[in-house]
Amino acid sequence: MAVMKKKGEKEVGAISTASLPDVIFMILFFFMISTTMREMTAKVTFTLPEASEVQKLEKKQLVSYILVGEPTPDLRAQFGTAPRIQLNDSYQELPQILDFVASERDKLNEIDKAAMTISIRADKYTNMGVITDIKQELRKAEALKISYAATKAE
Repeated sequence: MAVMKKKGEKEVGAISTASLPDVIFMILFFFMISTTMREMTAKVTFTLPEASEVQKLEKKQLVSYILVGEPTPDLRAQFGTAPRIQLNDSYQELPQILDFVASERDKLNEIDKAAMTISIRADKYTNMGVITDIKQELRKAEALKISYAATKAE
């Protein structure tokens, strides 16, 4: 004869949390791989000009940025209010643009060097003479693919 068990209250087993740290680290690793950190901190303030025809840049890893504008309010006491050129995380003068372009090219592999683009993010009130000087230095550095950052006009 078979023994019949009562269908009474069953005790629920404890949930194992041994694999919980592994799951947390997998999620953390996923977000570390899929996100990008901001590459530079803006030390200049700028309002981008408006444009009627705007195109989005395709490969942002091939773009190097030159920021032009007044120093941020916390740096104005030290650097004044004249427009400054920011390359990476520091203020630079025009002759350093050649070194900047060379170092940015060295970071890329041989195939991508031809597709490297310099994006000028300048304040809309910046004197055009400063932009022209930057363009002349970029010509000397043979960086001929230039884009100008702008916001789309409504």
